[in-house]
Amino acid sequence: MGRYACRRPPFPGECAIATSSSPPAADAAPASSGPVAVELKGITKRFPGVVANHDICLTVRKGTVHALVGENGAGKSTLMKILYGMQKPDEGTIAIHGEQVSYSSPADAIARGIGMVHQHFMLADNLTVLENVVLGSEKLHGIGGRARRTILEISERYGLGVRPDVLVEDLGVADRQRVEILKVLYRGATTLILDEPTAVLVPQEVDALFANLRGLKAEGLAVIFISHKLGEVLSVADEITVIRRGTTVGTAVPAETTPKQLAELMVGSELPTPETAESTVTDRPVIQVEDLRLAAPGGGKPLLDGITFTIHAGEVLGLAGVEGNGQSELIEALIGLEHADSGVITMLGEDITAWATRKRRESGVGYIPEDRHRHGLLLDAPLWENRILGHVTERPNSKGFWLDPKSAQADTTRIVEEYDVRTPGIDVTAASLSGGNQQKLIVGREMSHAPKFLIAAHPTRGVDVGAQAQIWDQIREARREGLAVLLISADLDELIGLSDTLRVIYDGRLVADADPASITPEELGSAMTGAASGHLEHTEDGA
Repeated sequence: MGRYACRRPPFPGECAIATSSSPPAADAAPASSGPVAVELKGITKRFPGVVANHDICLTVRKGTVHALVGENGAGKSTLMKILYGMQKPDEGTIAIHGEQVSYSSPADAIARGIGMVHQHFMLADNLTVLENVVLGSEKLHGIGGRARRTILEISERYGLGVRPDVLVEDLGVADRQRVEILKVLYRGATTLILDEPTAVLVPQEVDALFANLRGLKAEGLAVIFISHKLGEVLSVADEITVIRRGTTVGTAVPAETTPKQLAELMVGSELPTPETAESTVTDRPVIQVEDLRLAAPGGGKPLLDGITFTIHAGEVLGLAGVEGNGQSELIEALIGLEHADSGVITMLGEDITAWATRKRRESGVGYIPEDRHRHGLLLDAPLWENRILGHVTERPNSKGFWLDPKSAQADTTRIVEEYDVRTPGIDVTAASLSGGNQQKLIVGREMSHAPKFLIAAHPTRGVDVGAQAQIWDQIREARREGLAVLLISADLDELIGLSDTLRVIYDGRLVADADPASITPEELGSAMTGAASGHLEHTEDGA
């Protein structure tokens, strides 16, 4: 099973991780060699009603990629916030390059060479790349020619390909990520924390990111790589630390480990698969979109250009595309947040093009948003109030014209139990949950109202393998009962595995159809970037 370091009850002052007696593989690089960049010992962090971290140990070496994996709510985010100075540990020590440190703020961590690229990017769209990079660090290299030269030098050194004068709003998600990486390097980071860095990337962009990481390693930098995509973890990491329920449970050498073994160590179950064997597609149209068009503000290329498709009862239509090619605008048009300039949207034979969002929701449109923070949750509100969002007028949230808090609270408890939302209670705020647990709450809320048509935008983004399997099962079950689903996902295995039909969106147009039974993730990824593929049927009119 590989060289796992399994937990045992620690002695006082000792890390809760020990070395297995299993010998390493002959071709495996010794994970314990090389100078230490970061060492965390006995980290414990308590919050009211929950212990987020308990006696965690982590050793990250220079010139390596060290992966940190664990189920949702396992304590990964809290641990990284402690390393980055956003939280203070109740117990334990932090050492940077062999020197024990204590932070009062992230500024102290940055000064010690710790940089963090968050899953939700922290960039200002209306500023240029240069302005975003130097913002808050003007004292380092000014804001003019010296800063520009430094940015270009860093970009060239690590193969980032960043253009300083481009507006961030004109960049794709992969380029934005590179800007975030450059921003922390500009501040002198020698240890980078990357939180779910591949969540929204197509395979070619993942390959480019991994090439960037190899460049960072070659320069002696350390990278902490947090991900739920175990195949990618095994391909890029030099060593893997597994956390379960706030405690270190083992380390693994990738050369000696399989995704199945990692999944079992993380959640005690095998790696799930999105494959759907049986077809449940009927001939009854649920949602029909005809020639939908949306102009860009100020003119220019349309954001949506003649979008036409039909989704039948029991059908999952997968929509593949690099972010920024019209997916967000299509979602907003379907849910009623944006009204298209022309075209018709019909649900179960009724024209809903002019309907308000509330009427669409009450009529059976479910919505798992692509950005849970912006469109899915009130972060400062308790969980039971978040359960009501989008369904204020529906049972069990209301009786007649009046809200029914007790029924909403009882149903929130049911969702928490049924969807394994890790929380000390339903009265805590949504902001206190990990991203994956926030996602499980949203999925539970939407599926609880038996929608006729579900818009599922990245439904498993940021969730662990156990929760991922559960969400897939919920979609499959609802599909068997006649649900029509529009599935948008950056996980191409998920997109291919769950979909009955696949369409490719590019520059606001549906440009190709693909057969989920024969297309590969690599071929689909190529099509998403505008390249041709032998397993794709290209369409000229977007029909």
